[in-house]
Amino acid sequence: MALAVAALAVFAAGLGILAPTAAYAAEGCKVDYKIASQWGGGFTGDVKITNLGDAVNGWNLVWTFPNGQRVTQVWNATTTSSGDTVTAKNMGYNAAIPTNGSVSFGFNGSWSGTNGVPTSFSLNGKVCTGTVGEPSTPPTTTPPPTGGISAMETVAAMQPGWNLGNSLDAVGADETAWGNPRITEALIQNVAAQGYNSIRIPVTWDNHQSKSAPYAVEDAYLDRVEEVVGWALEADLYVLINIHHDSWIWMADMNTNRTVVEARYEAIWTALADRFRDAPPELLFESVNEPQFNNVDDTTAYALLDDLNTSFHEIVRASGGGNATRVLVLPTLHTNAEQGRLDALSATIEALDDPNIAATIHYYGFWPFSVNIAGFTKFNDEVRADLEGYFDRAHDEFVANGIPVLVGEYGLLGFDTHTGTVEQGEKLKFFEYAGYYARQKGITLQIWDNGQHFDRTAFQWRDPELFAMMKAAWTTRSGTAATDQIFVPRTATVADVSVTLNLNGTTFQGLRLGSTNLVQGTDYTVSGSTLTIKASRLTAILGDRSYGVRGNLHAVFSQGAPWRISVISYDQPTMSAATGASATFAIPTQFKGDQLATMEAKYADGTNAGPQNWTSYKEFGRAFNPDYAAGTITLPTAFWSEVNDGQKVTLTFHFWSGRTVTYYVTESGGNVTGSLS
Repeated sequence: MALAVAALAVFAAGLGILAPTAAYAAEGCKVDYKIASQWGGGFTGDVKITNLGDAVNGWNLVWTFPNGQRVTQVWNATTTSSGDTVTAKNMGYNAAIPTNGSVSFGFNGSWSGTNGVPTSFSLNGKVCTGTVGEPSTPPTTTPPPTGGISAMETVAAMQPGWNLGNSLDAVGADETAWGNPRITEALIQNVAAQGYNSIRIPVTWDNHQSKSAPYAVEDAYLDRVEEVVGWALEADLYVLINIHHDSWIWMADMNTNRTVVEARYEAIWTALADRFRDAPPELLFESVNEPQFNNVDDTTAYALLDDLNTSFHEIVRASGGGNATRVLVLPTLHTNAEQGRLDALSATIEALDDPNIAATIHYYGFWPFSVNIAGFTKFNDEVRADLEGYFDRAHDEFVANGIPVLVGEYGLLGFDTHTGTVEQGEKLKFFEYAGYYARQKGITLQIWDNGQHFDRTAFQWRDPELFAMMKAAWTTRSGTAATDQIFVPRTATVADVSVTLNLNGTTFQGLRLGSTNLVQGTDYTVSGSTLTIKASRLTAILGDRSYGVRGNLHAVFSQGAPWRISVISYDQPTMSAATGASATFAIPTQFKGDQLATMEAKYADGTNAGPQNWTSYKEFGRAFNPDYAAGTITLPTAFWSEVNDGQKVTLTFHFWSGRTVTYYVTESGGNVTGSLS
């Protein structure tokens, strides 16, 4: 994508009022229109409206495209079009624009030939001029409504959200202890520029709190947390701070060390409540991350968590100021949505009888799929049902009863090992559906990012395709397909290949190769949800048919992100005999363009071998690791530590082309022999 193609600042006058009870507005505003990224036939636009007059409640922005461009997808607004003229209207959560305040929305669009920027905007019926003019109507004699927005509205306005993971929550000397760079204001601003409305800032306090009474928190550390929070608030982000890894470092021993745990916990929240007493309501507090307690049953754990959540509530509310009504976020035990956990938190919230409470859970998907174990390599019906059940339970327990739900972390657990643990297309289907279904249930999502997604110095996405799918899911659905890979044997005759499309409520618009729109009937055909790519087009893409991805097609739908389909030339993968120490053993592998999906491990008698022997299919990234550049598949210590010494193990490697390779390994006294028989 070409970045920062163009930027235009146009000034608007005349902020009219849509709602009859809205505050009177002096005339004046500024509109910043940017083409944030552009590719063949498509682009992303970002629009920022800054109110230079009195506060308004309700807005619409009108402009005319100069070169026939069209909006295909929008977030944080709704749009209608009449020819080249576009009208963007506010969502419920961003209708109000205070004096000198701003709202932003974005869209994906299509273009052909030239992608010029609009030269004029009108806001609420008035042409933009860039100065604060005289009022066009007298001010209302009725004062504007007072009071903040509700907890439900607050959490809705936080969608979508991003986690500043493995920084202030890192366990060590400072925020760089886990490998991330020091947080900068530029990072926070760039996160906001991606379209996020909230940021969760996890904070671990253990190394910055005295271990003896009165358990004082370091002022310098509070200063640093306050600095980062301030940057986020200045970037117009909702902010959530918490007590993070302390939950397992020292709080987990609460049942046997209750006096100390309660005193330390209360000292932290007393310090935070005092420090942020007068912070704006866009700052939220979360009592504790993923609460857990050692060596107790659930009933005892529920009581311990209730004690902490109640204490948290009392400390913050009693501190007054903005804390008297600040939205407080309470987790379930382990921050998961098992029904018993939800019921226990419901009882706590009911007893507190406070309208400014939100519930939080985390979701990392159906576990076998999330880490790629037990053969769950695809986003299938079982994986989808798990997601639906999780969000349904949270909705029915809380949202349906007026209590907002914040999924403070979501993603895939396999990312802890490698972002490639789950195959790209299957990963994209998970994130597409998670975003869609959360919207259906009125649940706000905050993506967990510990540095593996958004580069914190280059300010770019490490996987732009994943971000495009997540971003589309903020407002709409995207079409996908049964696969994102077409494997063509290198020496075989090329034939037509059919791929089943998952339309997800969209309509198929066309197939693109780079910036070239392919010709239906010549290059491909479509029948219902079946896309068939012609052999002639595949042959042209394959070229000299050297191994690997030879080209990427993109299926374009009426809305959402396009779906990539890689055309891959491959042959049967092969492996070679090898010997070595178990700590460094790797199987020499010629992948020949293919990609590894999973691995099975069994003893000669057919019983399962290796770790987690309830399944023959081992965990990707932990029990085996492919290295395509090096031409190896490593079997790490985690695999050998649970293999019987001296027993031969049959390994079956399953590849995405459908091919398999059988290999045999025997470990004896720390040395491994690998063979083909």
